[in-house]
Amino acid sequence: MGQNFSAPVTSKETNLWENENYLVAASSMQGWRVHMEDAHTCLLQLPGDPKAAYFSIFDGHGGTRVAKHAGLHLHERLVSQPEYGRNDIKEALRRSFLSLDAEMQAEMTNYPTCQKPSSDKENMYSPRSGTLAVRSAGPLHTSNKSDNLNTSANTSSSRLPPNPGDELAGSTGIVILLRDQMLFCGNAGDSRAVCSRRGIAEPLSTDHKPTLKGEKERIIAAGGWVDANRVNGNLALSRAFGDFIFKRNPRQTAENQIVSANPDVYTRRLSADEDEFLVLCCDGIWDVMTNQEVVSFIRLRLSCGMSPDKVCEQLMMRCLAPDCHTNGLGCDNMTVVLVCLLYGQPISDLQRRCSRPCFAGPAVDILGHNFTF
Repeated sequence: MGQNFSAPVTSKETNLWENENYLVAASSMQGWRVHMEDAHTCLLQLPGDPKAAYFSIFDGHGGTRVAKHAGLHLHERLVSQPEYGRNDIKEALRRSFLSLDAEMQAEMTNYPTCQKPSSDKENMYSPRSGTLAVRSAGPLHTSNKSDNLNTSANTSSSRLPPNPGDELAGSTGIVILLRDQMLFCGNAGDSRAVCSRRGIAEPLSTDHKPTLKGEKERIIAAGGWVDANRVNGNLALSRAFGDFIFKRNPRQTAENQIVSANPDVYTRRLSADEDEFLVLCCDGIWDVMTNQEVVSFIRLRLSCGMSPDKVCEQLMMRCLAPDCHTNGLGCDNMTVVLVCLLYGQPISDLQRRCSRPCFAGPAVDILGHNFTF
């Protein structure tokens, strides 16, 4: 677990963007941690494909370099994949994760990368207006609400000379791409995305934990082990960008290393009648609240007309621990990206849809607290 302050940092970096299809809020808070290691990216229009929107969170550990680099460059890798041009978005997502990870390994370490990613899709592990906003540990200046967002970020991190400890740095990656009413969700690690489907929380990703049967089998086959629910007794997740100390087996492909950046990719068509909003969060949220608790918390506030940016901020404060005597729960960095699905309708239509009864029960305030707008 990372080092903690004696009091939490509760200032928040919050932004709001919208066009006719999406109303998007993103907020991050350092919390009790000494360093902010999360990064996130929000694009209402993906450069190179204006029909697509892209949202992602990268929860770093062991430093900020891997999360920041992924936040700045993964979407570029995605649209540059030949498979993307052939409309094979699922394979393009998979290859963009692996190729970006291989690039970082070559630049951040002094040992050779593993074998190239497999092209055999059967070897994959699987479960079932152009603007860029990247938030990371470095400075970033954005307008607050605009269809055409101007950004200024230091992109010198595109070259990553090796530093001591870089082989221990890593990051989760959770990505949602929306295009022509299709949803694609790529995930490596334990950040998570969930959809509110008439108030029911539908998971869009599966956490990659070392204790899962398929993950444990891969770890052992690559020469690792699982101890105390951690990879080699150290890492609490089994897939990630970075963590190159676990990617040194030259006889294994990138997909089959002890820790792999190979994402699961989930896809389905959106329904204007059923699907209300998407929420991406790092484990600083999911360790404290369940999928359904988060969806009900958000849905109640949207139904009452609360702005999505305020909803994100209240969600993080709900999860923040009052002290650090909680076994780490509520003491992590927190990032939330909330994508409200408008389908060309005004925000009042989303408010109406979020007011409908759902089979999960009434959208009660799980805090039992009054909330203000």
